[in-house]
Amino acid sequence: MVLVTYKWSIDKWHELVNSGVLEDQKVELLEGNIVEMSPEGVEHSFTNENIVIYLRDKLSGLAHVRESHPITLNDSEPEPDIAIVKLPLTIYRTHHPYAEDIYWLIEVSQRTLKKDLEQKVITYARNKISEYWVIDLKNKKLILHTQPNKDKYLQIVEYQSGIVTPQAFPNIEIAIDNLLLY
Repeated sequence: MVLVTYKWSIDKWHELVNSGVLEDQKVELLEGNIVEMSPEGVEHSFTNENIVIYLRDKLSGLAHVRESHPITLNDSEPEPDIAIVKLPLTIYRTHHPYAEDIYWLIEVSQRTLKKDLEQKVITYARNKISEYWVIDLKNKKLILHTQPNKDKYLQIVEYQSGIVTPQAFPNIEIAIDNLLLY
């Protein structure tokens, strides 16, 4: 017996979402597959919320910092913890941000580290997201991915302290201490 799975297109996914069938379900679309999302622990939600506050202050007037909302990619509609996207907000009145609207994405990881480093990294690289940050709460480090190429990032750098500068905003300094709060 051969197992055949159904790959969801973005259009079919939107129909499913709009039908209400998935209401109260914590799922997202990755590479055409419906994937369960992990519930947030206290450390995750505290860190996520504080990073959003910090980045909104740093990027005021330059970009919008979205918290746990969908983005629309080729065959995926994930809900990254944080998406830094282009202004004005009215762009997103009729659609979620597309890859070309995204400056960088951030996943706050504790129980989802494997998924974020093995599954989501492929999705984000394939869609040419120029910068992808994983905040590893367990090991207290920032894993910064740049230079997407096919299904991987060519440059991966880990930080436990210091300052990082996002590619899109070379004059903005982000203190690692304000990301690794737990």
